[in-house]
Amino acid sequence: MPEHEEGGSTGTPTHAVRDFLRRRREQIAQRWADEPLFRTVFTLSRDEAVEAGKEVVDALALVADSERVEDPDAAGFTGVREQLARMGAARARAGLSTTQVSAELAALTAPVENLLVADLGAEPPERLRKCATTLNVLMGTLRLVTMQTALSEVQAMIDRQRLQLLEVATPVIKLWDGIVAVPLIGTLDSARSQGVMETLLDAVVDQHARFAILDITGVPTVDSLVAQHLMKTVAAARLMGAECVVSGIRPAIAQTMVHLGLDLGTVKTRATLADALGYCLHELGANIVNAAPAGAVRR
Repeated sequence: MPEHEEGGSTGTPTHAVRDFLRRRREQIAQRWADEPLFRTVFTLSRDEAVEAGKEVVDALALVADSERVEDPDAAGFTGVREQLARMGAARARAGLSTTQVSAELAALTAPVENLLVADLGAEPPERLRKCATTLNVLMGTLRLVTMQTALSEVQAMIDRQRLQLLEVATPVIKLWDGIVAVPLIGTLDSARSQGVMETLLDAVVDQHARFAILDITGVPTVDSLVAQHLMKTVAAARLMGAECVVSGIRPAIAQTMVHLGLDLGTVKTRATLADALGYCLHELGANIVNAAPAGAVRR
């Protein structure tokens, strides 16, 4: 096949696309820098957006060189996965849906396709069509890779936030020397119940606690799995040398526990957190004296 000048190419359509990407690297990056995906992520400097665009073009050229334009696991994408994840996740954090992020990625194809048509204008129509098809497949794979990496990044961020929320949702409060409490609020699932156990046991060790109060006044319901976790927490605290007191068991939860056949005979329970604290103080040998009402004379 005869070689062409500036706009021409030889070899397979995939290699023709590779050569085009390398020739027009600067122009493609300049056009991408004005697209919403790059413009809104790289806000400090347009030059930064252009450099990011060049890195992506280089990656696409490597993928085309390997002739794996349909493979999201192609080695060429390895070097830019972190950057693609950053871009996709940034748009997701800005409030865009996956559909909107995908649309912004799709918008990157038109500028490259227009350059390809101008660059290979001297090619036979059939070859130009094949090159354009190859480019579209390659850009579609880039879109897929970006969405995959962005979603993974967002999921990792959600997991981190979930762990942080679990820590905030299960605070351990030091009520007295040797007494700690965990006031539970909201629905308990298996993951959160496990977190309660770990947090409470860590506090028992750190505070050298003799008593640990689990207050479930704010828990609307308890299923069998959660109830078993609570029982395991009580047993684990006992093994750590602390007596666990459960307070705030509402009537509905009490009926559930009885219906499930849970044996609470070895577990100290009190109606309220105040009652549980009073019990623990009494066991520590502290005397509790009610203050006299204002104006009353002490006898």
